[in-house]
Amino acid sequence: MCRLLLSCCALVLVLSLATPVAAAELNLTVQIPEQKVAEYHRPYSAIWIERADHSVAAQLAVWYAQKDSKEGAGGKWLPDLRQWWRRGGRGLTLPVDGVSGATRPAGQHQLKFIDGQAPLGTLGTGDYTLVVEAAREVGGREVVRVPFHWPATATQHLTAQGRSELGTISLDINP
Repeated sequence: MCRLLLSCCALVLVLSLATPVAAAELNLTVQIPEQKVAEYHRPYSAIWIERADHSVAAQLAVWYAQKDSKEGAGGKWLPDLRQWWRRGGRGLTLPVDGVSGATRPAGQHQLKFIDGQAPLGTLGTGDYTLVVEAAREVGGREVVRVPFHWPATATQHLTAQGRSELGTISLDINP
C-alpha cells in the first residue's frame, strides 16, 4: 500500500513538472495611419520598453530601410528617431536579429512578445513604459507612450492615441 502511494505521488510530481507554465505575454497593435500627401515615405519606427528612470529595459522592434537606395544608406536616417537613438539606438549594431525589420505600410501591425523570450527577455517587477516612435521623411515625428505595471496580475488592455504619424497604440497584457 505504501509503495502504491509513493508511486502515485511520484507520478503526480512528474506530471506537474512536465506541464508547461503559461508565460506572461504582451500583445501590441501599432497603427500607422494613411497619409494623404503628395510625397509619401513609410516611417522609420522604433518600439522599446523603458524603466522608470528612462533607461531601456528591452528593444522590441526597429523598422527601417535596411538596404541602400538612391536616398542613401538605410541606417543613415535612424538618428531621426531621436528618443530611441538617444536612449539606446546608437549603441546597437544593426540589424538586430528578431528586432530589426523593414518599414511598414499604413495599417495595423500586430506584435507578440512572451516573457523570458527574446527580444522581451525577463522584466523584473516594476513600472514600465512602452514607447513607440515614428519619423517620416518629408513628414513629421511622433512619440507615443503607454505606461504599464509588470507583472500583470490580471488581463489589461491599455491604449494611447497618436496625432499624425502614429494612430492607436494598443497594449494587451496577459498574465
